[in-house]
Amino acid sequence: MTHSYSRSAYGVQLHWKQTLYTAVVAVLIVSIASLGFVFLKDWKKKLGNEKQELAQLWEAAAYDKAFAVSGEMLVLKPMDHFLLTVRGFAAYQLAIAQINSGDTQTYIDTCIWSLRKALLLKNGGEDGRLQYVLGKAYYYKGFGYADLSVKFLEEARRAAYAAPDIPEYLGLAYASLQDYRNSVASFTLALNPLEIEQPESEDGEVIYPSDLLFLAIARSYIELDELETAHAYLVRCIEISKDSKRVLAAQLLIGEILKKRGDIKGAEEQYNKILKENGESAEAHYQLGEIYVAQDPTKARAEWRKAVRIDPSHKQARLRLNM
Repeated sequence: MTHSYSRSAYGVQLHWKQTLYTAVVAVLIVSIASLGFVFLKDWKKKLGNEKQELAQLWEAAAYDKAFAVSGEMLVLKPMDHFLLTVRGFAAYQLAIAQINSGDTQTYIDTCIWSLRKALLLKNGGEDGRLQYVLGKAYYYKGFGYADLSVKFLEEARRAAYAAPDIPEYLGLAYASLQDYRNSVASFTLALNPLEIEQPESEDGEVIYPSDLLFLAIARSYIELDELETAHAYLVRCIEISKDSKRVLAAQLLIGEILKKRGDIKGAEEQYNKILKENGESAEAHYQLGEIYVAQDPTKARAEWRKAVRIDPSHKQARLRLNM
């Protein structure tokens, strides 16, 4: 953290958001299973025995079996909308459960292929559920697919599909496209209970904004050069987070804001405070070197060497040392 920030200063900028309930927690395993349950329940009365058995596999959360069985059935019925939808939903569930990124991408590709084909068969889908899953699948596919993530998530929203995490994923995808104004608008919607349903935990308690959400929206405000607002979100992130890595990320961004404001002394104090509170931080040492370079190049190089010692892959510090 940096200088002592008073609650009143924070309240001036963020008071109206403190009392709001949120609709978003940044998690990997989200509401696909529940939407799939509703989807299959609607279909169940219309299905033959084989498809009813497939629906039962989904309801039992046997996603690996549902994935395999739907794949076998698609060999004989490659244009079956129901089978394609089940395979796409199951592939997404399996993707987000993987540890190996290569396996994740294999399932994500299958999810996208299946649901895109299902959408074509239904001429755009019915109520936004398929677009919703596709939008999130494209987000997990990577940076280069952020435009498609936005496309399908916006389609889901226009279809009035009520998934509480759509605004957060839209905010992240827009940020990947460097469209920070729409990113901020989406993140703000994620914080606004008047626009979307308030999520609850299993015990019925309302879920409040996550530290990741505050961190993400602060980054977008920094890119828009709205530093006071960004600062307020970072302070809030630090206050609520129990994750030391996220706290460190917020503290480093506060140092960046201080530098952007021209408060070099404050930035120096911030980075030294990070080192005191968090132990070794390659980035904090690197930023101290950037502060010292104009006045004391020797001292700056000492800081960059410390950064490389902590993180030998720190690119900027290595470049400064001509390594």
